[in-house]
Amino acid sequence: MSERWRARGPARERASVSVEMAILTPAFLLLIVTAIMLGRTAVAAHAIDVAAHDAARAASISRTQPAAAANADSAAREALDRQGLDCVGDPTIAPDVSGFASGGVDLEFVSVTIQCEVSFTDIALAGVPPNRMLTTTFVSPIDIFRERP
Repeated sequence: MSERWRARGPARERASVSVEMAILTPAFLLLIVTAIMLGRTAVAAHAIDVAAHDAARAASISRTQPAAAANADSAAREALDRQGLDCVGDPTIAPDVSGFASGGVDLEFVSVTIQCEVSFTDIALAGVPPNRMLTTTFVSPIDIFRERP
């Protein structure tokens, strides 16, 4: 039996696998947590992009400036609900519909900016921030062929 142990190598190398696992396990856990955070951030950013796009489009085909602001807000909230994104608190939806003021046939734009704070509190690990603020803006040209009041 002692011959079998000598064939494997010196005695000091017998526990090297345990030491390697003790060193590499935290690194693998950190890699997994980082992948989860980046994935969650990417999904949330996509949901906010879709909401801003829908809101800007809804505003751009509206007939009046007040209707554009209301349509942008409701379209953004519907899109966020449809995407299943839960922001910490209410998302900030800021439509800029000042392009309606010109009233001419010149090409004007509306923009919608959405801010949403995404929570990472369920990832209980030191060094992981509890929340991250995501912001996106989408610009859409006002439809000059829409029916006007």
